[in-house]
Amino acid sequence: MSKIRVENVSKIFGKKIPQALELVKKGESKTAILKKTGATVGVNNTSFEVEDGEIFVIMGLSGSGKSTLVRLLNRLIEPTTGSILINGEDVSKMNKAQLREIRRNKVNMVFQNFGLFPHQTILKNTEYGLKVRGVSKEERRVKAEKALENAGLLEFKDQYPSQLSGGMQQRVGLARALANDSDIVLMDEAFSALDPLIRKGMQDELIELQQNVQKTIIFITHDLNEALRIGDRIAIMKDGAIIQIGTGEEILTNPADDYVRSFIEDVDRSKVLTAENIMVRPVTINPEIDGPKMALKRMKDEQVSLVIATDRKKQLLGFVTADQALQCAKDGKTLLVDCMQKEMNTVPYDMLLEDVLNVIHDSPTPVAVIKEGKLVGVLIRGIVIEALAKSSVEVPEHE
Repeated sequence: MSKIRVENVSKIFGKKIPQALELVKKGESKTAILKKTGATVGVNNTSFEVEDGEIFVIMGLSGSGKSTLVRLLNRLIEPTTGSILINGEDVSKMNKAQLREIRRNKVNMVFQNFGLFPHQTILKNTEYGLKVRGVSKEERRVKAEKALENAGLLEFKDQYPSQLSGGMQQRVGLARALANDSDIVLMDEAFSALDPLIRKGMQDELIELQQNVQKTIIFITHDLNEALRIGDRIAIMKDGAIIQIGTGEEILTNPADDYVRSFIEDVDRSKVLTAENIMVRPVTINPEIDGPKMALKRMKDEQVSLVIATDRKKQLLGFVTADQALQCAKDGKTLLVDCMQKEMNTVPYDMLLEDVLNVIHDSPTPVAVIKEGKLVGVLIRGIVIEALAKSSVEVPEHE
């Protein structure tokens, strides 16, 4: 069962809501609905699911509906239609007491402004949510200190917010949300007010913290590079509707429409795409069975200058060039085992292209791509460079 399931949720602001909803059902645009009814579509008939332990990023430009959508999840904004289920419970139908329980124990929110109490210590700020829940003084101290330790802030626990940098204050806000030990953390443009260096550091902090605590995180941003960097999956919004949901790789390699395509034009693909995305099918041969003539025939048929040597289980053994196969045939060898080159550069299938480039630049041969101990593809330098043509990465020249 999904941690969060959103089913056909819409939010209409203003008057003539029934008329606006009818137009939503007919597929009218946000602009057309505003013109015909005067009502504003905040969220347009949206459905998606979020898995337990996932960082799910919702991104879009100003006015796309992303912040409205995240506030619907804990009913800071009331949905006009649709269902919002958390652990199978419909939040949209809860009474005030049930909703208060959800907000205190299951869902925490981190806003763009840090919201720290200036006259309380960092420890007291971190304890605040636990105090509201009625947790004992000793227990909340232990939990708060653990959250600060995870955020690298424990040594600052007795200081005050004004004594910390903006980035450190943001980390306190994150630690406070995590201290509550809630299943779900909602983060609305949490890093957008930070300068670029601190922002990148906070992204690193979030990724590292997630490895330790494994929360379900809904992260709102207008920055695609940020979304690609931290998101397990990304939902791109426009005019209140979700245009596409997918992993960073899926969105980069298969944008849903021209709107999404325009978003990804300037993205540094080397930081998102992996070896698996650009590898080509390997031409293989089993050197324990096949001889040099078979190798030469395979190269001629496939129009390549070498073949990859693997066993029956597709485990990499090395490679054989045309010259090696010819020499093997001249020497009267019937098998390739003693003629092949056993050393070959390899990379894991999920290695980022920015790291692949360093490997393939110095490799005299194509690079083997390995997944679960088996050969799954080959990287050729020209194809790697072509894949990075729209990237900001500089491709080094051969010396």
